[in-house]
Amino acid sequence: MTMASGVETSHKVRPVVLKLKGLQKCFGEHNVLRGIDLEIRKGETVCVIGPSGSGKSTVLRSMNRLEEPTGGSILLNGEDTAAMSVDVLRQKVGMVFQHFNLFPHMTVEGNIMMPLCEVRKLGKEEARQIALARLEDVGLKEKAPFNPASLSGGQKQRVAIARALAMEPALMLFDEATSALDPELVKGVLGLMQRLAQSGMTMVVVTHEMEFARNVADRVVFMDKGMIVESGTPQEVFEHPKTERLQTFLSQVL
Repeated sequence: MTMASGVETSHKVRPVVLKLKGLQKCFGEHNVLRGIDLEIRKGETVCVIGPSGSGKSTVLRSMNRLEEPTGGSILLNGEDTAAMSVDVLRQKVGMVFQHFNLFPHMTVEGNIMMPLCEVRKLGKEEARQIALARLEDVGLKEKAPFNPASLSGGQKQRVAIARALAMEPALMLFDEATSALDPELVKGVLGLMQRLAQSGMTMVVVTHEMEFARNVADRVVFMDKGMIVESGTPQEVFEHPKTERLQTFLSQVL
């Protein structure tokens, strides 16, 4: 993968990569998602914002079946994800978490190679070359032989992004990818995510970084109480909010 070429086609005519239709999720009697309808188009960056407990992360985790929906459907390139094996789905839908999820007993290189060997069934040498290339993409090729414990939080998150990219996913999910980082490390990770967006990677980003959403997103989705309250361009959402609920939220976070 390279992070050089932009995508010039308007997102309005790009094919739909992921479609959520009537998505519901209940935990016992608690209805966390209340019928989410959402389309993500190829090359689009969609930022999902909202208060804690609004269902943002649950939507994201449902997209690669870390949470199994209670109702509704999720289509990836027209195929029902419920009919896919989890391994196949997670090759196509990469995810970056708050807390990196790197294996401490493996080298940086080994963390990226493992899913390539175990899931994509690549040989070690091919997996190593891909791992080094993705580390170079995120500016960490020289860290390949080190263990994660020797890295800063920002470097660990960049390795986690490289690991997801190595699987060549159709879609990348980011769940509050900077929330566990010290403030001085946030900028580097957000810069990398911005370069991915500019390169044409299809991305869904749950974030509390409003400036990132304003500057990088093609579309911003505001959620509250398990529903999508508003959705539009960054300018529409941040400068011309239609609902009192979004107006109140923005007054508290901007």
